[in-house]
Amino acid sequence: MRKNTIMCSDRIGSAAAGLETFTVVRANDTAELDARSRVSDRLPGRGRDYRYRLRDRALWHRRFEAPIFTLATRSAGSILVSHGESRFATEVAIEGESDLLCLTTMLRGDVTVIQQGEPASGTLSCGLVFRPGHGTGVVTSDDSLRTNVFIKAVEVENALEHMLDARLRKPLEFSPHLDWTRGLAASLRFQLDFVMHEFGRPDGVADNPVALASTTDLLAALILRATHHNHSGMLEAGRGVAVPAYVQRAEEFMRTHCDTPIRMTDIAAAAGCSLRTLSAVFRHFRDRTPLAVLHGIRLQQVHAELSRGESGTTPGAVARRYGFSNASRFAAAFRRRFGEAPAEVLRRASRP
Repeated sequence: MRKNTIMCSDRIGSAAAGLETFTVVRANDTAELDARSRVSDRLPGRGRDYRYRLRDRALWHRRFEAPIFTLATRSAGSILVSHGESRFATEVAIEGESDLLCLTTMLRGDVTVIQQGEPASGTLSCGLVFRPGHGTGVVTSDDSLRTNVFIKAVEVENALEHMLDARLRKPLEFSPHLDWTRGLAASLRFQLDFVMHEFGRPDGVADNPVALASTTDLLAALILRATHHNHSGMLEAGRGVAVPAYVQRAEEFMRTHCDTPIRMTDIAAAAGCSLRTLSAVFRHFRDRTPLAVLHGIRLQQVHAELSRGESGTTPGAVARRYGFSNASRFAAAFRRRFGEAPAEVLRRASRP
């Protein structure tokens, strides 16, 4: 028994080994895991509090030579990643609302997430997807090692709206279990491993805004296809309808050139069809005109830029860049599309 304990303690902290690009927090003293956790206070700015408590009361009020808890975190763009390692079984209570989705992969041990009284367990072969927030509880086993990839929920919901070409009436809700051994879930696991690896590099995807944007888009799309959620049926139903290449080429051209002046003749030429055919296929497959689709794409781009909360950004300047010259009409269209004002999106994204 003593030998196993020593081996375990030697490994604690290995999650942070070689992660020079990460912010690393270690705790040797159980006092650091008390009511309003000192560990939580030392994490980068969050809108949530994490309360930690060892499950074994006999270990409370003790200090250890080796770390009993290690957490390494790094964020870039809409993604935040973490390595978490616990020497002893730990209960974690999360307080505060969350704008993130979490995907958990176990590398050692297991973890249970409890939401609304319903437990879901993650193991080496089964991952978890959930939205951490008020009322969420997490229980780790002894000697556990896990990785978490968080992504802003708005990124995934925007990707879903684009896939469905419709605004969501209900927020995304996930079935928590992910079978890493088959299907697109296995592909998602590979992508999560890729993200973790790249965030550990000083010159990787996390430091390249263009590559990070593409990685975020791919991750959001895989999450929607590899998990089961309350909109999965609508996604599956849409697969049976083959969208003509005219529409695909036209929409790709719109997305690529949405910040430049575009004429309908330009879109038709890029699609490889006449204006009459372009209008007909968009009416049939999108139930909208090409101009209405372009308008929606431009609104989506404005929302995406405001969601990044970059310093010096103003809603008016971003709107003008995408061709919205009338401020009142733009604000009204934006609120209809996203349910909030442009300034509210920017203010929330700019919050520390």
